[in-house]
Amino acid sequence: MKQFDVPALVEADPSANATDLLVARVKETPNTILFALPTSDGGWSDVTAAEFLAQVTALAKGFVAAGIEPGDKIGIMCKTSYEWTLIDFAVWFAGAVLVPIYDTSAPSQILWNLTDSGSIGMITETAQHFASFDEIRADAPAVTYTWKIDLGDLDKLASSGVAVTDVEIERRRTIAHGSDLATLIYTSGTTGKPKGCILTHSNFVETSRNAMRAIPEVVNPESSTLLFITMAHVFARFIAVLSVHGGVKVGHQADTKLLLPSMGSFKPTFLLAVPRVFEKVYNSSEQKAEAGGKGKIFRKAAEVAIAHSKAVDAGTVPFGLKLQFAVLDRLVLSKIRAALGGRVAYAVSGSAPLGLRLGHFYRSLGMTILEGYGLTETTAPISVNLASNFKIGKVGPPLPGVSVRIADDGEVQAKGVDVFAGYWNNKQATDEAFDGEWFRTGDIGVIDDDGYLEITGRKKEIIATAGGKKVAPALLEDPIRANPIIGQVIVVGDQKPFIAALITLDDEMLPVWLNNNGLDATMTVSEAAVNPRVIAEVQSAVDAANSHVSRAESIRKFVILDADLTEGSGHLTPKMSIKRNVILKDFADSIEGMYSGSPETEGISLAH
Repeated sequence: MKQFDVPALVEADPSANATDLLVARVKETPNTILFALPTSDGGWSDVTAAEFLAQVTALAKGFVAAGIEPGDKIGIMCKTSYEWTLIDFAVWFAGAVLVPIYDTSAPSQILWNLTDSGSIGMITETAQHFASFDEIRADAPAVTYTWKIDLGDLDKLASSGVAVTDVEIERRRTIAHGSDLATLIYTSGTTGKPKGCILTHSNFVETSRNAMRAIPEVVNPESSTLLFITMAHVFARFIAVLSVHGGVKVGHQADTKLLLPSMGSFKPTFLLAVPRVFEKVYNSSEQKAEAGGKGKIFRKAAEVAIAHSKAVDAGTVPFGLKLQFAVLDRLVLSKIRAALGGRVAYAVSGSAPLGLRLGHFYRSLGMTILEGYGLTETTAPISVNLASNFKIGKVGPPLPGVSVRIADDGEVQAKGVDVFAGYWNNKQATDEAFDGEWFRTGDIGVIDDDGYLEITGRKKEIIATAGGKKVAPALLEDPIRANPIIGQVIVVGDQKPFIAALITLDDEMLPVWLNNNGLDATMTVSEAAVNPRVIAEVQSAVDAANSHVSRAESIRKFVILDADLTEGSGHLTPKMSIKRNVILKDFADSIEGMYSGSPETEGISLAH
């Protein structure tokens, strides 16, 4: 059993709660710009730390005047926005607790989160959000307070609280101590009912304070970031709190179609994203170059960029490569850099492996992608690469104040300032999640001699073929998904004679690829799934992934599904992770079809 401990860099304060982070920021730098709000002319309007605190206090007074008491829980459905963090801190200042609900949640999911948590209030952003809540309202009688952001209820709340004193708000905001509940975040539920993760104020406070010390190059008052991933997820929620602590300027853009224009005007210094976003930027750039007759030079630039980054790691960049890179950087890479705002120096990537290819490509683009690793149960980060010493392909050393060990069966286990207090109303699940004081992550990984962690798969997802070969699906799925026309990949083969895969096409990139390859761009996904050229392209992606594993681990057959896997179809979680068990059940016939009839034959491609 290998263990690596990183001592905390900040002395813990058991009396502190999340509101202290904002109070300390205002006391230290009241005029620091903490937020920028989009304006109608495409610009941004700044909000200082002092202004944000004033707005938080006014809204907190509104909650108090409305009847919210310390310890009360309030549900929220809201897209990524300034209002999300404003509400978050205002609820804390009122002494209450926020219960996030994904804005894409079905009524049944909303009902579970509200009733299981015991929420008495609900905040919605749009008419659609309220309609989803209204469907189950009669089944959640405890929810007696409702506020609608789209109808101006936040302003009404702030106006209604003028009689509440500052003394009362100070009393309420200081009631909670470090070990008290800060929020209940429900896991996205790949199997069974979602579980409410009890995250404490110390989880946010101590993790934020240590994270800022760990990556000061990224988190500082000169930094800025544009948040676009959902704030109902712990990843963005933690970054929002960390940014208040670190004095980072934050903008928001929930509509990913407007992301590039927003980045162009906001000009962030770092990004927070999942690997799929980095894949999309790369693939879109490649297909755009292809459409303009410059596909060949783009691919050459990417090849040289990756080689250049690898040479940097090796310690020497040959003169010829250095010259090639300088030319192609000016011709190709600089344009991608400009599209991202021109100032992005770092990105924090989580939720899935990024892959060596993209890590090296973006590094040569001038963007250091710091892969990190964590779960809802660990307030986001367990580990993160250091800006001063990062390793592509690893998810970094443990965060200061965190210890990681690899159990005898390869499972990653953690303890420290970030680990949650257990599952709400679920002692059995809590007991199962811990080995003594160590949290069982359910992931498989290894630690190198420097303490850098590498995640190799999910413990529950390891496939054991009939021949006894153990295969981690992610090792095959991630490189295949990098192909522009591929949406999702689900590797199968548990107790089967060989490894196979279910594959879907990316409906966004497919028309672009079809057009660039002289095919009918209006072709439907069903038609494309049986098109020989499309099948050949998918086969090439499968072959590329197979080249990195042994024959026993390689994909021998695949099915291109004519159905899309979405959150709406029940096959993806809100953070776009696949619900493997649901998919295996729903597409059981397609899977069995690959193992029946003809014996296993290399390179067979089937469509369904």
